Amino acid sequence: MMNIYQHFRDDEQTFIDQVLDWVGQVEDYYSPYLTPFLNPREYFIIQSIVGQYDDLELSSYGGHEDAEQLRVFIHPPYFEPTKEDFEITLVEIKYPTKFAELSHGQIMGTILGAGIVRETLGDIITDGERWQFFIDSKLEKFLFLHVERVGRTNVQLEKFPLEEVIHSLDKWEEDEIIIASLRIDVVLAASLNISRNRAKTLITESRIKLNWVEIERVDLEIEEHDILSIRGYGRIQIKQIKGTTRKDNLILEIGRIDRNK
Repeated sequence: MMNIYQHFRDDEQTFIDQVLDWVGQVEDYYSPYLTPFLNPREYFIIQSIVGQYDDLELSSYGGHEDAEQLRVFIHPPYFEPTKEDFEITLVEIKYPTKFAELSHGQIMGTILGAGIVRETLGDIITDGERWQFFIDSKLEKFLFLHVERVGRTNVQLEKFPLEEVIHSLDKWEEDEIIIASLRIDVVLAASLNISRNRAKTLITESRIKLNWVEIERVDLEIEEHDILSIRGYGRIQIKQIKGTTRKDNLILEIGRIDRNK
C-alpha cells in the first residue's frame, strides 16, 4: 500500500489518505463507514484502494439510477445497505416557472453560499422546467432554513421521496477522440472541436473545472474518470484510454453533455 500514491496525481494524496483512514476505521471496528458524496474520479480512487482488501466491499448510491455523485459504504461482507442507509434527501425547488428561469450554476452557488460544503451535495438535475437535487439528510433542516432565493428568484424547497425523482435531461453521449497527449488543452481541443489556443484561453479565463475544482494550468494531464466542466460548452467525462494508433496517438473514449452547465 505504500506505493499507492504513485498511481495518482500529487494533489490527490490528501484524498487517498482520507480513504485509507476510512478503511482503517472499518477494519478496526468491523462496522461500515459511509462516505460523503464522491465525484467519479474519487469513486475510481476508492475502488482502486478498497479492491486490494479481500475482507472489504463497496456499495454505492447517489439517489437515482444515473447519479454522478455517489455516497459509498465501505463495509465488511455481512453488511447489505438499503437506500435509506445512505442518508440521502431529494429536494425539489419550487419557483414561478412562467416568470423565471434557474440554472445549474445558480443553484450550486446558492447552496454552497448558504454554508453547505460540496461533498454533502449530490447531483443537481432538471427535466427542463423542474429542478431537483440530492443532499446529505443531516443538512436537510439547515438548508430549508437558509435558502429562500436562487439568484433573484424567490423559491421554496420541498422534500420528495426518492422514488419521485424526475428524468434528467442530462444524458451522456459517447464518442471517441484521437489525441497526441493527455494534456488538458489537447483533450479540450479535440473534444470540443476547437483550436488548442482557444482551449488554453478557456483555461486561463477560469472557465474550466476539473472534478468541480477550478484549474489554471494548461499543461495539466487528465486521467480516466475525470470530469471537465466547461462554462459555455457543457461537460466532458474521460471514460477510458482504449489504446494507441499506429502513429502512437491515444484513443480516448469520452462522454459529453453539450449543454451550458
